[in-house]
Order: sequence, then C-alpha cells, then structure tokens
Amino acid sequence: MTSDNKPWEVYVIEFARSKQQPWVDLVAGMYDDGKVDLPFSFVLLRRGDRNVLVDTGFIQESSDAFSLRFGIPYWVSPVRMLAELGIGPGAITDIFVTHAHFDHMGSIAEFPNANLHIQKSELLSWYEAIALPPRFGYLTAIIDPDTLRAALDASVEHRVSLIDGDKDDVLPGIHVRLGSGHTIGQQFVIVQSARGRLVISGDCVYSSRQLTGHKHDGVYAPLNNAVGSVWEQLKTIDRINTEIGGDLGQLIILHDIERWKGLPIVAELEGFRIVRAG
Repeated sequence: MTSDNKPWEVYVIEFARSKQQPWVDLVAGMYDDGKVDLPFSFVLLRRGDRNVLVDTGFIQESSDAFSLRFGIPYWVSPVRMLAELGIGPGAITDIFVTHAHFDHMGSIAEFPNANLHIQKSELLSWYEAIALPPRFGYLTAIIDPDTLRAALDASVEHRVSLIDGDKDDVLPGIHVRLGSGHTIGQQFVIVQSARGRLVISGDCVYSSRQLTGHKHDGVYAPLNNAVGSVWEQLKTIDRINTEIGGDLGQLIILHDIERWKGLPIVAELEGFRIVRAG
C-alpha cells in the first residue's frame, strides 16, 4: 500500500465549552430541551509527514479576545491541546476550514506553515458582508475581523486554496463537499480512515436529531443560527445522511453534546478530551 492509499489517523480535539446555552438558540424545534454546556472541537488528521487540521478553534488569551463576548468560560488553547499529541504549530501542514466563524477559523494565525483549504464562496462572501454598512451587522456578529486579516495574510503568502464546490482528493483521501446553509459557503469534509469514510460535519449539524428528526420520524431539523436558507440547510443535511448511509457512527459532530461517546480517549487536559475516531 502506497503512502497515498493509507488511511488517515483521525483525532477529535475538544478545547472549549459554553455554559448554559439554550438548545433552541441552536436547533429549530428544541424548545423543551433546556440549556446545554456545548462542547467545541476541531479535528487532527495525521498520516506520514502530514498533520492536517479540520478547523482550528479559537484563541482566548487576551482580555479583549473576540470570543469573550459569547460567554464561553471553559477554554484551553488549541495549541496546548495539540501539544498533548506531540505536535507543535509549525508542524501543521494543512488546514481545512469548514467555515469562517470565529470558533472554527479563529486560530489560523497560530499555524504559520499551513496551507488553508476553504470554499471560494465562503471566504469571499465574508469579505463582502463585513464591508456592508453597520445595519447589516447581524450577518457578521460571529466573524472575527482579525481572522479575515489572517486569511488575507496567508493569501498574500500563497498559502490559500480557494475551492469551488465539491472536490475529491484535495489531499489524497480527503474530500470536501459544499454544505451551504449555516453560512454561504460552508463545506463538510470526508476522510478515508481505518473505519472507512468518516464525515466531519463542520456546523452543518449540531445534533444527531437534525438527521433523525425530533420524533425519530426522519424529518430533518435546521439550525436557528444560520445566515443561509433553511432550504439549503436541509439539502446539506440530506447530502450528509446520504454520504454516511444513515450510519451516525460515521459522522463526527464537532459540537457533540455526548462528547464522542464510545470513542477511545487518548489524552485529557483540564477536563478536555482528545479521542481517536479513526
């Protein structure tokens, strides 16, 4: 088996949790589900000399950090979490950005050697949106301007690949699919692992109930925190469901409230866990 055909090692890395966030703010129809301490995570894919991130988390080390306005009191630096696996910032070769919200793209500046892979429609739509008059501020409420500046710096250094829709083998064994709805150009990532093809949801899905239906009737449930259309969200959920063949075990939800139950824990730091997913 050549190195390009070997499966990727897959690790889900938890780094933050919100406190008492109402479910209904996140997912439509969850009026009676109370509040939740929502986990935040990103993914490391490792094979040979490649260390690839799917999203990056965010940095919250200064008193004026953008993330502090959202009430996320529990946090460990993503850089520290990666160090638990013996990986420094300079060793990250690639980053697949599912979308540009601060909690997914907020640490890209920490990885100076990484090539960024992001949908063209995602990055350019946010440059357009942030230039709009302040009355459009709802659209960009969870976009950190410093993150867009960091993406521009990486572009100037020729480290940004703008993807236009679905693409197989962006890197061998890593594929992307356009998953618009939550944002204009969100993408979800498919990776070939020892457990088969795993789908990394980005924020296309916060809860498995969005696929199974609140009444377990298979009626898809959209997010409430989206700038795209409900129609696009549901089509994206259907694409994910088709990709996993209805097997939720093949889906990695980055905000999984069950904290990736059943997957082996390989490290833990200050209550945040790293699990082996593939």
